[in-house]
Amino acid sequence: MRRLNNSKICPILSAKIMSQSKEELPVIVQLKGKDDGLKNGIIDLSTKVKGPLPIINGVACNLSTEIIYRLASSPEIEYISFDSKVFTQLDIAIPTVEGSFSYERAYKGKGVTVAVIDTGVAPHEDLVIPNNRIIGFKDLVNNRSAPYDDNGHGTHIAGIIAGNGYSSRGKYTGIAPESNILAIKALDSEGSGNSSNIIAAISYAIETKEQYNTKVLNLSFGSPANNNCSKDPLCKAVAEAEKAGLIVVVAAGNSGPNEKTILSPGISPNVITVGAVDDKRTIDPSDDVIASFSSRGPTNDGLIKPDIVAPGVSINSLSNSRLDGYKALSGTSMSTPLVSGAIALLLNIYGDLKPYEVKEKLLKSCIDLKDSKEKQGNGMLNLKLLLNDEKDNLSNSGHVKPPNSEEELFEIIIMILIILFLLDSKI
Repeated sequence: MRRLNNSKICPILSAKIMSQSKEELPVIVQLKGKDDGLKNGIIDLSTKVKGPLPIINGVACNLSTEIIYRLASSPEIEYISFDSKVFTQLDIAIPTVEGSFSYERAYKGKGVTVAVIDTGVAPHEDLVIPNNRIIGFKDLVNNRSAPYDDNGHGTHIAGIIAGNGYSSRGKYTGIAPESNILAIKALDSEGSGNSSNIIAAISYAIETKEQYNTKVLNLSFGSPANNNCSKDPLCKAVAEAEKAGLIVVVAAGNSGPNEKTILSPGISPNVITVGAVDDKRTIDPSDDVIASFSSRGPTNDGLIKPDIVAPGVSINSLSNSRLDGYKALSGTSMSTPLVSGAIALLLNIYGDLKPYEVKEKLLKSCIDLKDSKEKQGNGMLNLKLLLNDEKDNLSNSGHVKPPNSEEELFEIIIMILIILFLLDSKI
């Protein structure tokens, strides 16, 4: 058997080539240069082509082991990785992060679109009444045109972000109940899909961001991190999304409690990686602990992850089977949209922020759970700290902070009169 050029082949692909007799494998080939001739040549050699992946300068297809050997020795090829499977990371949560603070101040995410790449989104009453806030739907699995969800995971995620509580009379309301959802179905009815599907979905979110006013990208799934981030196809895709101005929020994974279990693309420095808290079904955060299943850092590259944690145990949200019903799920999948929704509120205040500015503000507004950085990151999301800080600093963004009371208003009037008196004296 030929010797593999291991520097250009991911470990999992190398192991599959060496250990199985299967002649063809699903791969993602990344090229060094923009050589369309080479890309087309690779496509011609494949019996099954999923398509080009322009945001990572690659192509997804099935190739024989013989072709993989040949490509690995080419100086024009940057990296060949196995087209790995990506899996979903399966009413107390909102009060725990002090979500009511935003409602009281009329911050509800209005006009902000969150793209949910997942199993789809069903037209639940809480998303379509009184007006339809599923403003876009793209199906990369079955090519259907109307919104649906044959698994339920994506609908649950969308509800945590944007559900308005219509069917529950406000009991199960999402973090940003006036925000919009762009639903991109890239995972099948079993809650899984290939990395190439996810990359295609991220490309779609980037291409249509102006059309839908997409600001946030929610990725409540992950794949084992078998590569360094610099070579990982999913990491490259989310880096392009951040470069395009999208704020990418990713589940840490449910592979805890061991260390170095953060999933891809949560290992990327270009995303906000979210771990899960067990809030013990109480609003008081003093008894909150990191959920045992929540993945821990650091990453294989030595990066401290997760960045932040949020409640992720028994979270009630929308059901896909009853379009006026609810169900409870647990996982870092559920923690992630709590953060995505919080970002929608932040953007509701400011209008626009760069991804690094959002990350900085989030991480400065956490509650310390007195655990290690590798488990809790900077701590647990807290909307009161986040939005109260922004409310006190709106003047920095060109907004005027309104007076909170008659007493404040009186003080402002007195100050204006003093200034006018001083100006009149000088004149």
